[in-house]
Amino acid sequence: QVQLVESGGGLVQAGGSLRLSCEASGSSFTIAIMNWYRQAPGKQRELVARITTGSITTYADSVKDRFTISRVNAKNTVYLQMNSLKPEDTGVYYCNANIYGTSWNDYWGQGTQVTVSS
Repeated sequence: QVQLVESGGGLVQAGGSLRLSCEASGSSFTIAIMNWYRQAPGKQRELVARITTGSITTYADSVKDRFTISRVNAKNTVYLQMNSLKPEDTGVYYCNANIYGTSWNDYWGQGTQVTVSS
């Protein structure tokens, strides 16, 4: 069984920075695409950033030039560096990954709260 565990959320003032981490743990697995999603109160979950095995990245328009997704394959870890944070970035951030154990499956972390005060 594979688990994704996020860390790094918290409360920050507008204009500040946070770095989220997500580590996959388990035995005998291969990770393909890794994503960060977020869900604001009363809104649908949305894709924030994506990174492929070869480190090709895509971003939501709302976070381009402010957020950076990266991964360290040897550590089974994906990061989200968030700079110039805005109140509208507030929400629960979820790590998501497409992982092969005995078959390909989608895995989700438990979520980490990010709150940006104005």
